[in-house]
Amino acid sequence: MLIRIRRPGDLKESDVTPERYFRQRRQLLAMAAAAGIGAALPSARALVTPPSEGRRLPGLKDTDWGKDLEPTDFDDITHYNNFLELGSGKREPARNAHRLRPRPWSIRVEGECARPGVIDIEDVLKIPQEERIYRFRCVEAWSMIVPWDGFPLARLLARFEPTSKAKYVVFETLADPEQMPGLRRPIVDWPYVEGLRIDEAMHPLTLLVTGVYGVELPGQNGAPLRLIVPWKYGFKNIKSIVAIRFTEQQPRNTWAVLQPEEYGFYANVNPNVDHPRWSQKYERRIGEGLFARKHKTLMFNGYAEEVAHLYKGMDLRRFY
Repeated sequence: MLIRIRRPGDLKESDVTPERYFRQRRQLLAMAAAAGIGAALPSARALVTPPSEGRRLPGLKDTDWGKDLEPTDFDDITHYNNFLELGSGKREPARNAHRLRPRPWSIRVEGECARPGVIDIEDVLKIPQEERIYRFRCVEAWSMIVPWDGFPLARLLARFEPTSKAKYVVFETLADPEQMPGLRRPIVDWPYVEGLRIDEAMHPLTLLVTGVYGVELPGQNGAPLRLIVPWKYGFKNIKSIVAIRFTEQQPRNTWAVLQPEEYGFYANVNPNVDHPRWSQKYERRIGEGLFARKHKTLMFNGYAEEVAHLYKGMDLRRFY
């Protein structure tokens, strides 16, 4: 029998916002809206039972983003993960997350900017945080609905004053074999690297995420800080970020270097361009069961109205 020793930094069951309370909150709001008494209710966040001291993200602002979407269970979000640094199986990241030490933590920002420097995670958490419920789509044709907590990436990038030469933004994950057992396998050329065009990085939908379901981000989800670009496939949403760099040239991101015929730099969700191994026309929603009806994949993952103009005139079969 495997006996796991809990570390002080591990989440306890009582530390997280119970998913049933999250659903209850939405049901109450829907009932109130139907009855026309929304203004008489306490704030949406006040209806959520708070987790233990020190784990819940303080001052989190509720927003209308994704208010019509039904979130995936917290357990599924935190136990069905791709995070190669913590293990190559879907369940391995959760099993190995206790090894990751999210404190102390700092992010180095450099390259084509007027004010390069280092920012500590505690200072990052002082930036006003909000909750947005986004669709999350993996290129492996599965998906989730996730209540992310964080803030627009542009708010952080602007502090470092990118110059006119900053055409791209490059992100780098922590690469510490002591904390990340996946690094013992030479699957990729560590550290994991991803990149965006500067206009994609500065887009209001692009989030720097510090939590999920109102609590600090668990290790398997990319603690303490990860990227979420909701119209792109999951592998673009790099986890456990330790470095950000402004560049003039398009970066060579990890998957595009490893298998360029399968993983493009843009990686926009597109039902009309199949991956060599997975059709992108439909997706399986995690938590709905293997025999549940599959969902049609939406162009740009349902965010076309907000982001399609970024790619006007581009051949999306070539720039996949």
